Amino acid sequence: MPAVLCVGIATLDHVFAVGTLPTKPEKHRAHDIAVVGGGIAANAAVAVARLGGRAALATRLGADGTAEIILDELAREGVDCALARRFPGLRSPSSAVLVDARGERLVVSYSDPETPADPAWLPARLGSEVGAVLGDTRWPEGTAHLFRLARAAGIPAVLDADRRPDPDLLALATHVAFAEQALREVTGSPDPAAGLAALAGSARNWLAVTVGDRGVLFLERGRVAGAPAFAVDAVDTLAAGDAWHGAFALALAEGLDERDAIRFASAAAAIKCTRFGGRAGLPSRAEVDAFLRERGG
Repeated sequence: MPAVLCVGIATLDHVFAVGTLPTKPEKHRAHDIAVVGGGIAANAAVAVARLGGRAALATRLGADGTAEIILDELAREGVDCALARRFPGLRSPSSAVLVDARGERLVVSYSDPETPADPAWLPARLGSEVGAVLGDTRWPEGTAHLFRLARAAGIPAVLDADRRPDPDLLALATHVAFAEQALREVTGSPDPAAGLAALAGSARNWLAVTVGDRGVLFLERGRVAGAPAFAVDAVDTLAAGDAWHGAFALALAEGLDERDAIRFASAAAAIKCTRFGGRAGLPSRAEVDAFLRERGG
């Protein structure tokens, strides 16, 4: 089984279930709570591990109690954290997340602004077991470094572009999956299909945009194609995008083509949306395989 090396942020999330997202500065009561590890790259690594792949994470943390909790949970999930570096005197990333009755979320996050960006401590080459690299935009220097190594090794370098990425980082990725807002910021187009079409002429990599319950749009032979989302009753969308990207990277590492990788990733994300608690709801490989059989393939 190939490994997926994830690079980017790891957090500790406090997830509160509320009826509606607050609009006034007053006291609000939650009817459920989950304290669970989070962060784009870390969630993707856990998704890979639960889906039967070997997962590793390169991330930056403080030397504090929060880091202990984050790393202990990742270890229990089977994620290799040898490339998780802790910096004395700094605080580890944390988030407060409110999830409403429709599964939509509001996130307030903190990352220590003094966290070093220099990726010089990361390896100079990838091990032969690495079948794909997945990076987020929270540590662009680290992601860019490992994407260069992935390019040199001839393996997929998958960018989770939930925020507008640096142009150099965008160019280094072999596969880019935008969030709608990030694509809009890059192209200036409010329509995701038009935004992708605008990039088609100059793209030297595979591009897509995830559009929630409307599915995924992607470039195929220079044209915009689409894959529908699986219809589910959403409870919590937190970590659904991370599940999608982790599953997509694993599928590519296993040799699937992009269309089949999208279907596999969309199944993982759909299952996640039916469960409260962010990362806690990430599915197993058996669950995804059963889900796909039930949905006809």
